[in-house]
Parts: sequence; C-alpha cells; structure tokens
Amino acid sequence: MDETQNVKKKHKLIEYANGRSLEEINGTVVVPQGKSFARTLLAYSGPGALVAVGYMDPGNWSTSITGGQNFQYLLISVILMSSLIAMLLQYMAAKLGIVGQMDLAQAIRARTSKALGVVLWILTELAIMATDIAEVIGAAIALYLLFNIPLVIAVFITVFDVLILLLLTKIGFRKIEAIVVCLILVILIVFLYEVILSSPAWGDVLRGFVPSAETFSTSHKVGGDTPLSGALGIIGATVMPHNLYLHSAISQSRKIDHEKKDEVAQAVRFSAWDSNIQLSLAFVVNSLLLIMGVAVFKSGAVKDPSFFGLYHALSNSSVLANGALVNVAHTGILSILFAVALLASGQNSTITGTLTGQVIMEGFVHMRMPLWARRLVTRIISVIPVLICVSMNAGKSEVAEHVAINNLMNNSQVFLAFALPFSMLPLLMMTDSKVEMGSFKNAMWLKVLGWISVIGLIYLNMIGLPGSVQGFFGDNPTGSQLALANGIAYVLIAGVLALLAWTTVELYRGNKRFAAAQADGEVEQKF
Repeated sequence: MDETQNVKKKHKLIEYANGRSLEEINGTVVVPQGKSFARTLLAYSGPGALVAVGYMDPGNWSTSITGGQNFQYLLISVILMSSLIAMLLQYMAAKLGIVGQMDLAQAIRARTSKALGVVLWILTELAIMATDIAEVIGAAIALYLLFNIPLVIAVFITVFDVLILLLLTKIGFRKIEAIVVCLILVILIVFLYEVILSSPAWGDVLRGFVPSAETFSTSHKVGGDTPLSGALGIIGATVMPHNLYLHSAISQSRKIDHEKKDEVAQAVRFSAWDSNIQLSLAFVVNSLLLIMGVAVFKSGAVKDPSFFGLYHALSNSSVLANGALVNVAHTGILSILFAVALLASGQNSTITGTLTGQVIMEGFVHMRMPLWARRLVTRIISVIPVLICVSMNAGKSEVAEHVAINNLMNNSQVFLAFALPFSMLPLLMMTDSKVEMGSFKNAMWLKVLGWISVIGLIYLNMIGLPGSVQGFFGDNPTGSQLALANGIAYVLIAGVLALLAWTTVELYRGNKRFAAAQADGEVEQKF
C-alpha cells in the first residue's frame, strides 16, 4: 500500500518540497582534495558560467550597443562598475549556499513568515518572466533572421525549447555546464572577431573605463537618451535578481564534507575563482558589444536599434566604419554570426531561467514541478505579451514593428528594477551575520563595499523607474501620460520601500531567533 502511494506521489505534477536545494544535483559533483590549483579549479568550474549567462543575455545587447552609438565609450565605465558589483554579489550568493547549505530563497523563507514568502515568490516569478520576454524576443528574431521563419511562428517555436531542456536533464549537470561554457565562447568569439575587424581606437576605449561626471549626466541628450538613462539601462540589464538565487543553489552541486572547515573554505575560494573568471568573460562580451556600437558602425548611422536593424546594418556597407568591415559584410557573414550569437544567448538563458524558477518555487512556497512543466508554464506566459505586441503592430511599417518589439523588451526590465532589492538586501544581511555564516561572514571591507553597492544600485534603479514606466506609453508620451507614468512609478517606489521594510524587520527578527537558538544549543553553531 505504501509503495503504491509512493508511486502515485512521484507522478504528481506538483509535489511538496522542503529538502536540499536542487536535490537532483546537490552534492553530486565530486571534487578533488589536495590536488593542484588548476585541477581543483577545473572541478569547481561550471556554476559561474550558468550565472554569467544572465549578464550577457539579449537584454544586455541593445543597451550596450545603443550606449556605444549614442555616447561613444563614455558608458563602458558603467559596464566595468556593474561587473565588479556583480562579482561581489555573486561571491556572497555562492558563499551563502556553500556555508549555510541553503539557497537564498530557502534562507529568506526560513527566517520570515509564510505570507512574506508568498509575496516574494510572486515578485521573483514576475522578474523571471520579464527576463524570459527578452529571451523569447531574442530567440524568435534569431530564428526569423537565420531561417526566414515568420515571427509569430518563431515565437511559438521558442515554447518547444522545453524539449532541449528535457534532453539536457538526461545527460547530467556537469555536461550542462560544459554546453553553457561552449555557447558563451561562441558569443565571445563572434563579437571579438567583429570588433577586431573594426580596428577600434583602443586608447579611447581604455580612457572610457575611467568614470567621469559626464557618465551620469542628464543634460547631454542623444536620440532621446541621456548618459544617465543609458547607464541605468546597462545596470538594469546587467544585475538581475534571479542570478543570486541561482548561484546560491548551484554552488551546492559540489560534494564536500561540511564538518571539515578546510573543505568548506576551499569550496568558497574556488567558487569565487570560477564566478570571477566567468563574469570577466561576460564583462568582455558586454564591452565588445558597446565597442561594436562605436567602432563597427558609423556614429549615429544605425537608425533601427532593434536586433532586426543591427542584423541588416551588419551587411549594409553604408553604415559600417571601415573598409575591412565593408569587404566582409558583402559576404553576409557578419550578420549571420550576429544571429547565431543571439540564438546561443537565448538558449543559454533557457537553461538558467528554468533552474532558477525551480529554486524559488521550492524555496519560498515548498512546491516542486518537473523541469519541463515549469519551463512550459513560464514560457507560455512569457510569449503572450510578445504575441500581443506583434499582432498589434502587424499593420504598421517594418521599422515601427521592430521598434515596438524592442521597446517591449526594454520595458519588461521594469520588474527587474522592482524585484532587485528583495534579493540583494537579504543576501547582504545574511552574509554579514555571524549567526548565519560563522567565521565565513563578510569581512569589514566586503561589508562596506556591499552596502555601498546595494544602496547605490537600489537608488539608481528607483530613480530610473519613472523612465521605465514612461516607456510603456511610447516614444512621445503626452503630458497627461507622463503625469500618469510618474504617479505609477512613485506608487511602485513606495511599495518597494514598504515591502523592503517588512522584509528587513522579519529577517532581523529571524536572525535574533537563530542567535537565541544557538545560545541555547538548539541549533548547531557554525564554524
């Protein structure tokens, strides 16, 4: 009787889950002890690649290339700062998972109420879906450009990438990591090749890495954008909340003995190496995208900043910057490589988005779905706004349709600005705590840098929120639409601050409870 019940339970679409994070892969990858640095690093390499994917997804492409077109190398310093902050936050996320043996969602839920857990789960799900909209658009456009598949059909085809995910779940997590690394290298090689052909002024590139007062200026306008709005676009597309949940989960895929402090310390150290190397590659890719906007195309020559426009511009000799590019462009190879990289980026994000969805569902509300079902539900919901946008603009000019799709992708990032503080603030509070981390808590310099980064990013995202909401009203909103957009933005900001206060108070109380339990010997003290 018990066996029959167990079999039935296994076949339920939604199951109760309150075990280890990503139980199917948790502690499954064996790592060597006492081996060389290179061999140990190789064993820990992989999770950082899955995280780095989120820092070079289709949402990053438009902001970086447009930033280069509008402001030359001015905003490349923003890419550098965003990448350094990302390294800091991802290190903390991996450390939380390894030392605390819980992912970020589980750690928040363990210290807060059920009601808050449900609210944060819904908020994070919306952020994942907003990210997924960019992946749908990127993959569908790549299919259209490469194979001339009508856009609506291409959108529907993206739903079936769940079949790819089903295949990947059968081959093992280590092989998934290897596939993701290969796709990242494809993207890197494509843009490196196109930038090298363009012969950029490397001296100007290096000078651009030094931030100046002009970087966040609101007075200098190009094509309706200011350096501040361009910088906010890059930041919003770079630092995403779901990456912190994902890294805190997949950092636990390595098999270590948590009773041995040396093994835990090794895992933290090499996870940081892995993360920083992979995020450095993401930084290079994003920098290449911005350099491409400056050096590959003549300044201001690309009138259609969408993926369609960039694809066609790469085969249009009249907008390319030098003779070497023009000669290659005639073959069509530049455009094809761009579309291939776009498709690779979309498929990479399919894998990571699905894993993150499982992490937050199990962590916040203790529910589990099969990965294929999880992916199918998320993707179907995500394609709805894309299909609506395509159908609403079907009768307009080609450029108007492209711009509308591009605006949808950019506007979807509003949820990321809204959700970001609710992953960053808890992460910092928990990794700063001796109760949670023991001797692995953040050093003072990390704590200071962490709070500066978190407060700075939250502030920039909040001041960029009115502009993000205004984007929903088109390129030329009326005065009443601007007033409405600002009103909505201020309500959202008030909501963020109120929810942040609720989250902070509950986390603080939860930390006190854990400290009291440790003092009474009810909970094992960490290291």
